[in-house]
Amino acid sequence: METREEMARQTAHRIRSKDRRGGVELLLAENVPAVGKQGDIVRVKPGFARNYLLPQGLATVATEENKLMVEKHRERQEAVARERLKGVQKLAKDLANYSATIEANANEEGHLYGSILANDISKALKTGGYDVTPDQVRLEGPLKELGMYTIKLQLHADVEADVKVWVVPTAGQG
Repeated sequence: METREEMARQTAHRIRSKDRRGGVELLLAENVPAVGKQGDIVRVKPGFARNYLLPQGLATVATEENKLMVEKHRERQEAVARERLKGVQKLAKDLANYSATIEANANEEGHLYGSILANDISKALKTGGYDVTPDQVRLEGPLKELGMYTIKLQLHADVEADVKVWVVPTAGQG
């Protein structure tokens, strides 16, 4: 079993041993601005690695074992992202066949005393069993009249959906 000092000496040797292109190959443990994202294998100057990245715990030496671990982790993350996308696509299909009803106070001409905002639409969809946040609702402006509206939802970077929203007068009003 290696002692900490031996491991530190080996790490220092790996940092000092530059290849033909210059620099040291490191595996980023965190996102580092102007260098790369977590999990990226980057080539940096030895001094930058020795004096900043390694002591701060922002990177580690890119050994074959570390590269393999990162690749396996990346594959697992991609699989999770694919499953999440499938779930969002199913939600989009379900929402296309759903219509939410929102009651609001209005005058005889159908003008609302208030207005319907993204937050109100989100609450109506949650009441219907659909987990849609207000920031996913894309309104061009507040809804100020009674009627049926087709509202765009941005559920994922790649998935949009339309949902029908009925704005009706409050029960007993008219």
